[in-house]
Amino acid sequence: MEPLTTAAIAIGTVIATKALEKTGENVGQALWDKTGEFLVTLKKHSPQTVVAIEKAPEQTLDYGKAVLEVESAAKVNSELAQAAQELATAAKAEPNPNFIQLIQQLADNLKSQPQQPSVINYQKLADEMKNVFQGTVFNAPVTFN
Repeated sequence: MEPLTTAAIAIGTVIATKALEKTGENVGQALWDKTGEFLVTLKKHSPQTVVAIEKAPEQTLDYGKAVLEVESAAKVNSELAQAAQELATAAKAEPNPNFIQLIQQLADNLKSQPQQPSVINYQKLADEMKNVFQGTVFNAPVTFN
């Protein structure tokens, strides 16, 4: 998975996990643990990004900017890159269909952000995020095609 896609999924996972938690739903323990590890690692390298992510969705998050900051930090720090990759892998294995739906919604929201072609193609990134979760068969009785 490309570093940019990994960063986008990692941030989306944190936001989706928070949203589910607020509704009383839970994600799997592995995803919960990896989310915490990712945030702790990111806080060491980009504390302002963690603050912005943790304020979402109450305060609007510039998702594209956050993704670029995580990608940039992960390129120079292997610990953060590994934490983001592990979180993205755990997210893909998460059986909660509401979690997958929230990730899809985040990808749709990313598509609607104003394009900054010289920096990032949000349409392409959102499609890559969705592709990670499409066609995946989970250990639950739900299949996404």
